Amino acid sequence: MKPFRAPLLITVLLVGSLTPTIEAQAPATTASSTRASVTTLASDAFEGRLVGSAGEQRASDYLVAQLKRIGAKPLPGHQDFLQPFEFTAGTRDGGSTVTLSRASGPRTFNTAADVQALSFSDNGDITGGEIVFAGYGIVVPESQNFGYDSYATLDVKDKVVLVLRYFPEDADQKTKGILSRYADLRYKAMAARQRGAKALLVVTGPHSPNAGQTVPMSFDTALAGSGIVAASISATVVDELFKSLGDPANTLDAVQHSFDSGNPHVAGFAIPNATLTVHTNVVREKRIGHNVVGYLPATKSTTGVAKPWVALGAHFDHLGHGENGNSLASQEEIGHIHFGADDNASGCAAVLAAGESLAATPRTRNVLLGFWSGEELGLLGSAAFVNAPLVPLNQLSAYLNFDMVGRMQDNKLTVQAAGTSPSWGRLLEQTNIAAGFDLLVQTDPYQPTDVASFNQADVPSLNFFTGTHTDYHRPSDTADKINYEDLDRVADFAASIVRKLDALDVPPQFTKVEQATDQGGGRAGVRVFTGTIPDYSTDVKGLLLSGVIGGGPAEAAGLQKGDIIVEIAGQTIANIYDYTYALDVLKIGEPTKVIYLRAGEKKETQLTPGARK
Repeated sequence: MKPFRAPLLITVLLVGSLTPTIEAQAPATTASSTRASVTTLASDAFEGRLVGSAGEQRASDYLVAQLKRIGAKPLPGHQDFLQPFEFTAGTRDGGSTVTLSRASGPRTFNTAADVQALSFSDNGDITGGEIVFAGYGIVVPESQNFGYDSYATLDVKDKVVLVLRYFPEDADQKTKGILSRYADLRYKAMAARQRGAKALLVVTGPHSPNAGQTVPMSFDTALAGSGIVAASISATVVDELFKSLGDPANTLDAVQHSFDSGNPHVAGFAIPNATLTVHTNVVREKRIGHNVVGYLPATKSTTGVAKPWVALGAHFDHLGHGENGNSLASQEEIGHIHFGADDNASGCAAVLAAGESLAATPRTRNVLLGFWSGEELGLLGSAAFVNAPLVPLNQLSAYLNFDMVGRMQDNKLTVQAAGTSPSWGRLLEQTNIAAGFDLLVQTDPYQPTDVASFNQADVPSLNFFTGTHTDYHRPSDTADKINYEDLDRVADFAASIVRKLDALDVPPQFTKVEQATDQGGGRAGVRVFTGTIPDYSTDVKGLLLSGVIGGGPAEAAGLQKGDIIVEIAGQTIANIYDYTYALDVLKIGEPTKVIYLRAGEKKETQLTPGARK
């Protein structure tokens, strides 16, 4: 499951609360249909199934073997079960440098200990840039009713901006709480870029954690840079730079101390008699991930059958050893294999078990079985399938997704995205008579899992989920903690739903779910809601929309899938991170100008944000 599942703030409808019948429960002596798949995928040999890794490759080989075992075939027109897709696996510094030029001559710094490109930096060269020190480089939007702007008295246009890392160390807790929200390095880079700076340099002050050290390059899945050259430099470089001030008392130590109170009236300053040449080289490592996709051919002719495909899917990737920043491992668990038994070996096992059951029965529709990779990095695999479908999406009658279905408690099964078709409510209720789950049916398809990709493709969809737990995204999510009896029941339930779908002459009709928002005035603590759905998988400058939420502000403003937002409320947008930060300048109920590209043509609209409930 994609990191940090948010609480589901939607109405819950209890469809069935029947105690499981004796007929629905497998006898204790019956072998589990899901245990072998979970224990294999969540074993040491698969090393956490990180997308693009050898463990992912071994997992895909296993899934292909299981598809062949149950009689599945490669999709029509394809020779094998794999669908490759390219993704950004991480970043590294390819040799960044900073050259300080003064009357005494130039000095170049080129080691990682002295200069390190920030992971989101553009690649580029800034020559002979004048330098401005801007304190902590923090700007708090006016909407927060807290006056703090590191650039209030500074002109940084076409200059190199130097800022301190983190936020004022000695400020009171309330001030720290506000400033820390805007202290992210991406936010600081955006603030500098918005004010015309050519480059941003970051130094860790002597009173801060990791004093004087450069910032290690972090994992960053962004395919594009942030629109500005950005790097961290050591205290050694800054000490040399501050010598240009001509005052031995103006040390980095003293300057940081003056800013650490959080007093917004402490101003930055220009650094005369010196210029900087900055070269940044961020190497974005591209790798190939693989979806595994096969199908069970219909046993009867599909001629005349409306939408003759139904699909079941689950993501099979997980976090490897937790190296990419999504881990919730404790200090003692760092670096250990994240087995991902529930997330999402359980979902894969359910798809295989349901597929094996369906393979033994007559079918008027083809049954697609899909296993997506790259979900943990932003639904990459399912997005790749939807963007380059191996089966025409308008031929899919429905899609059933399984993500974390192995840890059922108190017989509760959550079924999400049921609002994507009016057919789902009755079909689920009828199927549950035999299954006997305490079924929680939720309408919202905008979930942090692969069902969202199919919803954006207008495919009626369902997502099955048994709830989160304390082992989520930790090495302790192991196969011995799976409730196999109930996981088997989930797989049987899904197979029964597919059989009912298969018997329908008229397949479910897709309905776009509108997400309710509060259109009232601004309220403290409520984040604005724009109704945009970003595309994480494409290298563009701006925010590419993979869709908009039905009934949301973006749809009302005329925005649509494929549009690229390049400016909102006067803030230029280079990527999803800029857009997220720009939301803080928006006010609920107040129209704001949005500039976007559609088929290369620049357009403008007015968007009125709502309040996210």
